[in-house]
Amino acid sequence: MRSHYCGELNAAHIDQTVELCGWVHRRRDHGGVIFIDLRDRQGLVQVVYDPDVEAVFATAEQVRSEFVLRIKGRVRRRPEGTENPDMGTGEIEILGKELEILNRADTPPIQMDDDDVSEELRLRYRYIDLRRPVMQERMMLRSKVTRALRNFLDDQNFMDIETPMLTKATPEGASDYLVPSRTHQGKFFALPQSPQLFKQLLMMAGMDRYYQIVRCFRDEDLRADRQPEFTQLDMEMSFMDEQQIMGLTEAMIRNLFKDVLGVELPDPFPRMTWDEAMRRFGSDRPDLRCPLELIDVADLMENVDFKVFAGPAKDPNGRVAALRLPKGGELSRKEIDDYTKFVGIYGAKGLAYIKVNDAAAGRDGLQSPILKFLPDEAVVGIMERTGAETGDLIFFGADKTGIVNEALGALRVKLGEDRDLMQGEWKPLWVIDFPMFEWADDRWHALHHPFTAPKVEDLDKLESDPGRCLSRAYDMVLNGTELGGGSVRIHREDVQEKVFKLLGIGEEEAREKFGFLLDALRFGCPPHGGLAFGLDRLVMLMSGATSIRDVMAFPKTQSASCLLTQAPSEVSQAQLRELNIRLRAKPGDETAG
Repeated sequence: MRSHYCGELNAAHIDQTVELCGWVHRRRDHGGVIFIDLRDRQGLVQVVYDPDVEAVFATAEQVRSEFVLRIKGRVRRRPEGTENPDMGTGEIEILGKELEILNRADTPPIQMDDDDVSEELRLRYRYIDLRRPVMQERMMLRSKVTRALRNFLDDQNFMDIETPMLTKATPEGASDYLVPSRTHQGKFFALPQSPQLFKQLLMMAGMDRYYQIVRCFRDEDLRADRQPEFTQLDMEMSFMDEQQIMGLTEAMIRNLFKDVLGVELPDPFPRMTWDEAMRRFGSDRPDLRCPLELIDVADLMENVDFKVFAGPAKDPNGRVAALRLPKGGELSRKEIDDYTKFVGIYGAKGLAYIKVNDAAAGRDGLQSPILKFLPDEAVVGIMERTGAETGDLIFFGADKTGIVNEALGALRVKLGEDRDLMQGEWKPLWVIDFPMFEWADDRWHALHHPFTAPKVEDLDKLESDPGRCLSRAYDMVLNGTELGGGSVRIHREDVQEKVFKLLGIGEEEAREKFGFLLDALRFGCPPHGGLAFGLDRLVMLMSGATSIRDVMAFPKTQSASCLLTQAPSEVSQAQLRELNIRLRAKPGDETAG
């Protein structure tokens, strides 16, 4: 029905007759001449109808926004002075000769050029929202990203293999979405939180290099970068150590940015241990565009007459850290109060500070409510260690280590954004040497997942000192967002059993949940490892969007519902009976069956 896309026309097509299809972006009647901006996924082109051909002109008069048209006309150069440099087709226009209305449209609830539309309205009428040029550009970018990733991995001899969507519940850190079985009464499938065990089994099956762009499901609280169903690029490879895996996937991301965005990322990406990242930035996914760093000052505060500082300083699980803000003395008291409220989100009970009015004047040049609690040697130590200068401001965090890290880690990024301190457009990083386990709720938990291998030199610590055991895990971080993470896996049955035991998974439970994996480990399992990239997060960053909902065609809301289809929804009693399910009424609710 068409010879070209609207957005691909340019001066090279002048005097050609073209046929186009699309939606009416805008219609204007200028004294008997009708201008129609016709839009498709490639862009806009201006079509002109004059009254010379009465029947065609009469049809053009009926046209309104979002009508679906098919037009035929001749490409010509726009009159001098009417060019539009902001449009890809701004040098030319189409002199319309034929016009067919393929379908009419009611007045749309969303205007294509309105960026101030509520997300609720956008999600309810997603099929219209997706017509907006910005959304079409994001969807096309997503398609280019997946194509570039596939091309790279195909060239590296990876095999694209699908894994089951209906599988068995496994402990992945979030709740499973369960699917009742009709043929196995009282039993349930689980939708996969990741293909983790299946891709490991593929390595045991000799597939050697596997990848899959796959949907995953997690029933968890949502944020801007979380959805109940999301897409990841899943990878696994045999006979490669962590250095080789990181090198290959790093090359893939460099190739992707160069191919799709024309951006040259550094080669190689910098690497940083988990311990260093937490110490310097309070986060295992630090945004290196922000130059601010956390500085430990606990040793200076152990003996001060101020329990807010002295308590955490003496506590082995506490931390006292400083954060120097250059020219922070310009902040008003209200701005400081606002930052105090901000860190409260992360559990901080307050935000102490020192203003450096005159660094050369020593203590007399400082201004702070906490100065009276600090002896001279502590003040001197703080100034020397932070390198504070006249006009600076020093913030302090003092609490449990986790609270200080989260609060000051988030504050440094917010200050970097608010104070225009961010440096560079893209800052990738590998974070390595993660702890194998973390202690919570009176037991050990796997920091990544229970199939991550410990560092070879730390194998003995699995039983003697698990808190100091490091894993062969690695995360790729970009601008403060975790793009992907993975690890070398456990490929020995005895090591896997030790990890299960440490995590409180007894022999019977391990056999019930992971018997197939333990059996597979006995039949010639190769050394292997891999990782998964969050495709939605990757496209979000590359497109400049602020939420993964803006790069997914049909996302869910913050409450995990679909406003377009009104899912989740009730089902009939007949369907429930077939599945042997009965809904239990909540107290005071007489509507449930």
